[in-house]
Amino acid sequence: MANTDIELDVLAIFSHPDDAELSVAGTLLKLKKLGYRTGVCDMSRGEMGTRGTIEIRAKEALDAAAILKLDARLNLQQADGHIWLTEESRTAVVRVIRSHRPQLLLTTHWDDPHPDHAATCRIVREAARLATMKRYDFESGQQAVKMPALAHSLFSRLIPPSFIVDVSDFVEEKMKAIRAHASQFYSASSKEPATRISEAGFLKQIEDRMRYMGSLIGVEAGEAFYVREALNVADPLALLTRPMNIYS
Repeated sequence: MANTDIELDVLAIFSHPDDAELSVAGTLLKLKKLGYRTGVCDMSRGEMGTRGTIEIRAKEALDAAAILKLDARLNLQQADGHIWLTEESRTAVVRVIRSHRPQLLLTTHWDDPHPDHAATCRIVREAARLATMKRYDFESGQQAVKMPALAHSLFSRLIPPSFIVDVSDFVEEKMKAIRAHASQFYSASSKEPATRISEAGFLKQIEDRMRYMGSLIGVEAGEAFYVREALNVADPLALLTRPMNIYS
């Protein structure tokens, strides 16, 4: 599903094959329903993971992509567990941005406790800027692009979100996309070593987290994001008077 030339509206760039599903699948599903072209770019193949193989995880990623109705799913094959801010990693992401020209990038937050996740955030932020510079990586023959917007999926409960997306209508599909990565999550019949995310209650915690975020805006489920740049609001009244049942 590595469509190399389709222009995307939204591209989620995360470290491992199940990260986007766990973090922003509801938002991607909502954007697809709104008519936008969506894609996911995995930095690595997840080969350092305790469970599954490269081949199994690649198949699971494609199965999840079908559930999410993605227009493209890419993999940059960076070394799992060794994702660093390097010239190679920046250039790889620059080329993806220039190939698909997304208006919005979704990625992790720089305060994420997983080293790969934090590094991916820094790579994406720098690559987004470098992709606008026509003389950067000019040997590739690609054209510079307009700077895409960036939104960071929140893991830490200590960082207040800039906004929360109402994903109440997409919880079931999101969880189905997550469960497509079957090698990584709980199975009573699995003989593989246990991990934090393969614990029996982990996926319920993901749902509980969505319910909590939704409760902050008076809806059933939400996904939280942080934006470092100032937001350009065309209609502050429309933005600030959206229904919030928690006040009624």
